[in-house]
Amino acid sequence: QVQLVESGGGLVQPGGSLTLSCAASGLTFSSYGMGLFRQVPGKEREFVGGITKTGGRVMYADSVKGRFTVSRDNAKNTAFLHMNSLKPEDTATYYCAARLPPPGLSNYVTLSEWDYHYWGQGTQVTVSS
Repeated sequence: QVQLVESGGGLVQPGGSLTLSCAASGLTFSSYGMGLFRQVPGKEREFVGGITKTGGRVMYADSVKGRFTVSRDNAKNTAFLHMNSLKPEDTATYYCAARLPPPGLSNYVTLSEWDYHYWGQGTQVTVSS
């Protein structure tokens, strides 16, 4: 059974930092690209960042570029979202997702949530003073 478990969310002041972790089990983690998404009530889930299975390529939404960093440790079956300079508009539930890339496309990050096969339960991040 595949499980993705997010942790590290919480309440942080504007300008602060948080690191989210996404621990994977039940799959060959190093074969999957990872995506990070977020959602606020009443809005669609949006892409935040993603990383290919080897970690060789990353991609970010414009809204977080320069502030957030996606990384992964394949030996520990874990992906990370390092968030700096947090803003109130970053408040959302954050989800990680895993995608088994089609042959020949493993070096690309996909922004579409529909391309991901497995999802975590989400962790809440609240940025407020």
